[in-house]
Amino acid sequence: MDETRNLVQLRGTAAGEPALSHENHGQQFYRFPLSVRRLSGQADLLHVIATGEQLRGLLPLEGRRLAVDGQLRSFNNKSGCGSKLVISVFARTLEETEEEEFNSIQLRGVICKPPVLRRTPLGRCISDMMLAVNRRYGRADYLPCIAWGQVAMLTGRMEVGDTLALEGRVQSRVYTKVVDGCAQERTAFEVSVMHLLEDSEV
Repeated sequence: MDETRNLVQLRGTAAGEPALSHENHGQQFYRFPLSVRRLSGQADLLHVIATGEQLRGLLPLEGRRLAVDGQLRSFNNKSGCGSKLVISVFARTLEETEEEEFNSIQLRGVICKPPVLRRTPLGRCISDMMLAVNRRYGRADYLPCIAWGQVAMLTGRMEVGDTLALEGRVQSRVYTKVVDGCAQERTAFEVSVMHLLEDSEV
């Protein structure tokens, strides 16, 4: 049984061209937006990180239907601009596809902040939690998760240090933040938990 798990599978449409994200050990990594429609018709616009080698042969990228398999990663932005926690999908494989739109993630990690259980004005339960998922080399990704209804009730009772295994989807959510008296539209990325998994399922 793995102590941790981080598996993302996306099928969607590239919504822009790649731009240089960063360089690591002489390899260049690029970031591009991927649009994945929900059943409701609304689309999640997710950030994907891929290497130049993976992108070769797929350019121009915008409008292409893509299959992305990889991991959800977090990066602590210390530049002082925008969100402090940057969430992206790190592509292990990237290819063109004809498959239907699809958005799935499996995670297994440890609760690292006390979950917050609340109710909507209509009385529906929501639970917000932060999941730490270890990587190799002693690093970890800190991934915000949100659950609804009965799943929210279960996760809302969990404590820091508890192991959580889940299946859900990666979503983008637009919200408004007031900075120096001015309203700014921002986008948050989080995992919407569909159901909890037993250890044998992960």
